[in-house]
Amino acid sequence: MTNGHGARARRRTVVAALVGAVLSTGVLAAAPAGAATAPQVAAQGAYAFDAATGRTLFGKAPDGQLRTGSTTKIMTALVVLSQPHLNLDRKVTIKKEYTDYVIDPTTQRQRYSSARLILGDSMKVSDLLYGLLLPSGCDAAYALADTYGTGSTTAARTKSFIAKMNSKARELGLTNTHFDSFDGVSNGNNYASPRDLTKLAGSALKNKTFKKVVGTPLYKDMQSYRPGGGTHAMEPWKNSNTLLGSYRGAIGVKTGSGPEAQFCLVFAATRAGRTVVGTVLADTSADQRFKDAAEILDYGFAQHG
Repeated sequence: MTNGHGARARRRTVVAALVGAVLSTGVLAAAPAGAATAPQVAAQGAYAFDAATGRTLFGKAPDGQLRTGSTTKIMTALVVLSQPHLNLDRKVTIKKEYTDYVIDPTTQRQRYSSARLILGDSMKVSDLLYGLLLPSGCDAAYALADTYGTGSTTAARTKSFIAKMNSKARELGLTNTHFDSFDGVSNGNNYASPRDLTKLAGSALKNKTFKKVVGTPLYKDMQSYRPGGGTHAMEPWKNSNTLLGSYRGAIGVKTGSGPEAQFCLVFAATRAGRTVVGTVLADTSADQRFKDAAEILDYGFAQHG
C-alpha cells in the first residue's frame, strides 16, 4: 500500500525539478509520460506546435522579439497570395530597381540573396514566388512588393506593401511581430517571436500554392520571357532548406540569415497524418539551425495526444 505522504512529497519534488529546469534553461516544453527528453537547442529562441490542434510541443523564449532575416519572406508570399482575384499567370516586367537592389553599388558584387532575375524580361507571379521562397531572392521580393503595393511610385508601392504585411500580422494576432522591409533586409525594426513565425507558417501552409512552393526541393520550370518574344534559359532554383530530402516528412518552410538575425529556420514536417510546425531564431550556424529543427521535430512527433 502506497504511503500518501510519501507520494505527495515525490510529486512536489518532481514539480520543483520541472520549475527549476525551466528557470535555468528558459525551455518550456510539453513533457507527457514516456516522452523523450526535451532537446537543448543552441538557438536563442524556438517554438513548435501541432498544426491541427495548436498544442505547444516545444518552446525556448517563445515570445522573445528577434530579427527574422529572410523568414520575413513567408509574410511577403502570404500577402501576395491573399490578394483578391490573384492571377498567378500575371507577367511582371523585371525593372532595373530589382536587379540593382541585390548588387553592392560600390563593389558591384552580390550583396543580397538573388533569384538572378533578368533585366527587361518578364516573369509570371507564380514563378516569382518560387524565386522568392527557394533561393530567397530579394530581387523577387522587390518585384512582388512593387507589383502588389499601391501608389504612383515604386517607393510608395513598396511602402504600402510593407504596411499590408503588418496589417496581415495584426489580423493573424501576431503581437510580437513588426516588418520594416519586404525581404528581411532590415532597417532596424524588423522582428518577430518564434511563436509568431510558427503561427504565420501554420497559416501560410493552409494555402495550397504556398505549401507546394516551399515543399519543392528544386524548381526548373520557370520562364523568363524576352521583350521581343522567346524565353531566356535560367539555372534551376534550389531550395535553401536542406531538411527537404534529409528529414523524413519535411514539407518546408523557409531559411533566413543575416548579421543581426544570425541563422534562422521556419520548418514543418508531416508524419502519419500529423504536422508539426516550428521556428528557430538566432541560431549559431547554418548547419546548427537544421540540427536544432530536426531535434525539435523528433521531440514533437514523440509526443501524443
